[in-house]
Amino acid sequence: MKDIYKELQERILVLDGAMGTMLQRYNFNEEDFRGDRFKNYDQPLKGNNDLLSLTQPEAIAEVHRKYFEAGADIVETNTFSGTTIAMADYQMQDLVYELNYESARIAKRVADEFSSSNPDKPRFVAGSIGPTNKTASLSPDVNRPEYRAITFDELREAYKTQVEALLDGGSDILLVETIFDTLNAKAALFAIEEVKEERQINPPVMVSGTITDASGRTLSGQTVEGFLISISHIPLLSVGFNCALGAEQLEPYLRRLSKETNFYTSAHPNAGLPNAFGEYDQTPEQMRDLIDSYLKDGLVNIIGGCCGTTPDHIKAIADLANKYQPRPIAQPAV
Repeated sequence: MKDIYKELQERILVLDGAMGTMLQRYNFNEEDFRGDRFKNYDQPLKGNNDLLSLTQPEAIAEVHRKYFEAGADIVETNTFSGTTIAMADYQMQDLVYELNYESARIAKRVADEFSSSNPDKPRFVAGSIGPTNKTASLSPDVNRPEYRAITFDELREAYKTQVEALLDGGSDILLVETIFDTLNAKAALFAIEEVKEERQINPPVMVSGTITDASGRTLSGQTVEGFLISISHIPLLSVGFNCALGAEQLEPYLRRLSKETNFYTSAHPNAGLPNAFGEYDQTPEQMRDLIDSYLKDGLVNIIGGCCGTTPDHIKAIADLANKYQPRPIAQPAV
């Protein structure tokens, strides 16, 4: 397989768009989520998108295929909620290894199809590691500011299981994404370092935080620079931002990040901000025009889309990325 570090020196790489947005188009009902295997499961399962890797694997493969056809170089596995912590909502903690393994295997199979048909444009799989639904830095109870719903070690153990399964399934990269609490991310990175040491391997690691609003901070209160300093002790492939904001709102924070780091940088913003119904109205052309300044000013090495983005958005972004040179860095952080 070609070296992603070498690819990044030669061109801007394109990440895929939203998995959830695409899955909504299938209008899967409760029975579809259950499939035959979970027909008699005693919990409601609709909404557990990660489970679809087991019950509707061809739909997951089709989404990956559409993003690759649109021009994506990297697709993310369908594992955003693939930890024992998040899967506890569905009483499916015991399925976590299988969910991550199968999700990675599906994505890798599709990636290999495209790499084989065009070896000059290798395709990569990023194992998606989401933030979980708990925070290690903040109390969920305003009356007990000292209380924490999760410990660092509980997060580390949950992430370690996910990381092992993503690698076993064939992920080329590990992507710790949508980080609203850097302490959660540090637990994920600690788990990754443990697995790297135990297995004597060195998979590329991407980190992508979330600036939650116009304050320019993560939910747990860190600035762009604070977030970057907190994770820069780890040898990373890239650092960047995704979700929460559209391309226009994200740009000033991306500029600050790009100026302060010698890691490769990434961005996958939402298709604008949600409307009153929680939907995203920004067209592929509108998003492309906003991202143009990212590429023209050399802010990013990896560009893609988050909530509300589709293969049409990614095609518009990929066509644009082909016109620009990648952001130069002092030395590749291998």
